[in-house]
Amino acid sequence: MPVEITMPQLSDTMSEGTVVKWRKKENEAVKQGEIIAEVETDKATMEMEAFEAGTLATILAKEGEKVGVGKVMAVLATASEKVDEIRQKYAQGAPVKSAPAKTEAAESAAPATPPPQATAVATAPPPPAPSKPAAPTGDNGNRPMRVSPLARRIAQDKGVDLSQIQGSGPSGRIIKRDVESATAGAPLPVRVGSGKSEITELTKMRLAIAKNLVQSKQTLPHFYEVIDADVEALTHLRAGMNKRLAAQKIKISLGDFVTRAIAVALLDHPALNATFDGTRTTRWGDVHLGIAVSVPDGLIVPVLRNVDQMDVKEIRLRSVDLVERARAQKLKQTEMRGATFTVSNLGAYGVREFSAIINPPEVAILAVGAAEKRPVVRGESIVARTMMTLTLSADHRVVDGATAAEFLATLKELLEEPGMLLA
Repeated sequence: MPVEITMPQLSDTMSEGTVVKWRKKENEAVKQGEIIAEVETDKATMEMEAFEAGTLATILAKEGEKVGVGKVMAVLATASEKVDEIRQKYAQGAPVKSAPAKTEAAESAAPATPPPQATAVATAPPPPAPSKPAAPTGDNGNRPMRVSPLARRIAQDKGVDLSQIQGSGPSGRIIKRDVESATAGAPLPVRVGSGKSEITELTKMRLAIAKNLVQSKQTLPHFYEVIDADVEALTHLRAGMNKRLAAQKIKISLGDFVTRAIAVALLDHPALNATFDGTRTTRWGDVHLGIAVSVPDGLIVPVLRNVDQMDVKEIRLRSVDLVERARAQKLKQTEMRGATFTVSNLGAYGVREFSAIINPPEVAILAVGAAEKRPVVRGESIVARTMMTLTLSADHRVVDGATAAEFLATLKELLEEPGMLLA
């Protein structure tokens, strides 16, 4: 029986997808599990994998065409059907009955509704190799590159080739952030020439981000609470753990401890580990933490599932893997939905404090700033301590100020007494 290949719903907000490229041509044989097409969603560009073997009888959606969720993109001949007959029937607008579709099983613990059935599963393809920027030179092409002393030292420590970095400082000077961006695999900024302008059409991901954030900000009554945590003891605990884990080449970050503290605090304050559909609040017994990750086209939020059941070491290993695959566009469908709470951490960028926008249907999000030495009062003295600012954004329809404050107080206690995180 012929099988219709339909556009799957790959995210809660997806209503249509764009066919980027067909990997298979009409009349070409298709093996089970083989990649047949690339589709751009509102989250990323994904690969579609065939669940059944057969022959690609007809392609109904051309490359670059937008297709609604559930609409037929192509038809696969799987038995003794004649390809020409199938193509003729679809050309006449009289589709044959499709076989039952298969889908990638969604995890039962996910609070999000599973996607509709489809005959293909989508996984993200590895991104194309980025072109290397030209070495920074002067107008005559022979002037030596300008590099700040700190950037040069960081490049030497990390083995970075400065000739492959485009400087973003004054007169094209390579500065610290340029080297750090190169080592993190982030795209380097490209300047717009003097007297010129540049117009860029928004990608589907960027358009989806714009739509969702505007809707969240306009329809959710956000309120914000800020707290400072003394993480001096935490920095010492982290240093000791990293010394013990050095042989395993594992390096725990302060963010990993923050993740662990969030998970523990949410179990004690389930009103924050919740989703809201407009009339009902659902509190979840497991913590599925959304982690905001910057990608070239915008921002995605992969989900670290059951983080409350992980220790700090496992959080490090799992989160690094999740973030790397998110940036490489290799996430599975179930890893991009079902968060019960989200964290956005800009500490690595030196941002001291910021406020994040809630990701519905979640009811709260935590913004984490940089850990830095600050003068603080202890008794009658002013001393230097490592401090971290945490900002909670909450939905006032279902979360009250006192409830949010109690959550932050528990989070602060855990970060300032980090031994409790190892229990």
